[in-house]
Amino acid sequence: MIDVQHWLSALPPGVVYLLVAGVIGVESMGVPLPGEIVLVSSALLAATGVVEPEWVASAAAFGAIVGDSVGYAVGRRGGRPLLARLGRRFPKHLGPAQLARAEQSFARHGVWAVFFGRFVALLRILAGPLAGALHVPYRRFLVANAAGGLVWAFGTTYLLYSVGRAAEHWLKDISWAGLVLAVLAGLGSTWWLRRRAHRVASADGAADMEAAEVPSSGQSAGAASGGRSVAAASGGQAAVVAPGVEPTRGREH
Repeated sequence: MIDVQHWLSALPPGVVYLLVAGVIGVESMGVPLPGEIVLVSSALLAATGVVEPEWVASAAAFGAIVGDSVGYAVGRRGGRPLLARLGRRFPKHLGPAQLARAEQSFARHGVWAVFFGRFVALLRILAGPLAGALHVPYRRFLVANAAGGLVWAFGTTYLLYSVGRAAEHWLKDISWAGLVLAVLAGLGSTWWLRRRAHRVASADGAADMEAAEVPSSGQSAGAASGGRSVAAASGGQAAVVAPGVEPTRGREH
């Protein structure tokens, strides 16, 4: 992240704003890119006075909202086959397991998954295309998308900007510590949401396992019942035969 911030500091402010909007916008369309790293680095850069925080936040919000909307349109047009192709192209980020977790979040939380998905790396990439593929009404999607994009962009930018300014003022001699504190503060804003998303995914996985065990238990019981029926049909009891001794036949009347 320090290398990204150093690289951004060599660019003109206008190029930094365009880069923030472009990277976050393409990421929101469904392509795995380091949008959060670019935003955090730009916000820390704003704390040093190289760029303006309001423009960084505005560029991030614009990229998030427009990118998600484009991803929604692509997902609605391409449907599940498009998601499957993305999964084959980016198996580490958009494989079947990741897609299943994202679908579970949508099924459980509805459009709120779009809002909170802006704070979770996986859903931030899949929210737009997945909402389109699942035919979520666009008006509801747009409201959740815009709210999540604005809160995420301005909240992250100004939180890191404020912490960075304070760190620069009080920790001039140990600027590396100020950077660490700023980064931890920015990542801490998403910790609770990520943890909640992981808990939801774990609970859904446990529920699926329990549901899969019920039929297998029923099949075992059915097999046992079938065994008892066969035993009953053959006489009700099984005869114990010693080795080398022929079984005793019933008396004939």
